[in-house]
Amino acid sequence: MKIALITDAWLPQVNGVVTTLVELVRELEALGHQVEVVHPGLFKTRPCPGYAGIDLAVRPKALLREKLDKFAPEAVHIATEGPLGWAARSYCVKRGLRFTTAFHTKFPEILNAALKIPLSWGYALFRHFHKPSAGVMVPTQGVLRMLEKRGFRNLRNWTHGVDTQLFSYQPEARLYPRMGTLVRPVSLFVGRVSYEKNIEAFLGLDIPGTKVVCGVGPLEASLKERYPQVRWLGVLPRDELARVYAAADVFVFPSRSETFGLVMLEAMACGTPVAAYPVDGPLEVLGKPDGSCHGGVMQDDLKQACYSAMAVPRHAARARALDFSWLQAARLFEGNLVSAHEKARGGELLAAQARA
Repeated sequence: MKIALITDAWLPQVNGVVTTLVELVRELEALGHQVEVVHPGLFKTRPCPGYAGIDLAVRPKALLREKLDKFAPEAVHIATEGPLGWAARSYCVKRGLRFTTAFHTKFPEILNAALKIPLSWGYALFRHFHKPSAGVMVPTQGVLRMLEKRGFRNLRNWTHGVDTQLFSYQPEARLYPRMGTLVRPVSLFVGRVSYEKNIEAFLGLDIPGTKVVCGVGPLEASLKERYPQVRWLGVLPRDELARVYAAADVFVFPSRSETFGLVMLEAMACGTPVAAYPVDGPLEVLGKPDGSCHGGVMQDDLKQACYSAMAVPRHAARARALDFSWLQAARLFEGNLVSAHEKARGGELLAAQARA
């Protein structure tokens, strides 16, 4: 199948959405699909205001139209709600093409935290964006229920995976030379140093040992000044990142607004247990349908969750990570796709509503 994947998040950006899409494309191609990725690197770009490291396409409609016309996809998936996402949405609606979308990031929460834009406004905009989608893929049941309550329709389950070879199991926390000799236990955070990550809930914890942060973002400079005792590693290549995960005693995931949290799976694949709040993301990654928690600890008291997680056997963390595979994620994605040219019932009305 010829699949067009349109995304505002792609290499060299470093985040969970990019990792997910790169791995997805690799698996889809291994399954025999031809995937055309339309990403910001193909366009003139400018930095996203207030979000360093994220470049957005500038006036992409004409070039995007040219690329999609030439590729003639059998299925179209719009992964993000940025300029390329809106341009692809317009392209499909005008031509009466069916397409799928995904809800990767709770951007309304980010806009609320960064710019004080009311959540209701942000979700109204996103509801409008996804309205003509034939299937909105979401990574957790919790996010699916939340979007249902906010009036989103055509929601589809879709999980993520982890590369268990790159993030290989280590039965004991190993020394990572770049970090030097650190006082144990080592508590690790990996991710964007940004508003939505709630990173200060981790940095402010009164726990023994050493805190390590791997990532960059708009809050990095101010937090480095306020927490000079923390080891700040910046962005690392993924093979080095795997060694950092393996060197930690506990991985701390302080976010309350993630849709999934791929970094938790990467840490657990290396054998490092996770401490997190019992919210969307951790509930999917650490929790099972019977209510049990595997590979880490979820508590409203993050400090206590850290202490308890350190007692979780590393082999148990690894075992939970093995429940997630990219092949399974690709198969689910494949099953959620729709034929771009299949006439949807009421399609003309849907298109008219989307243009409104």
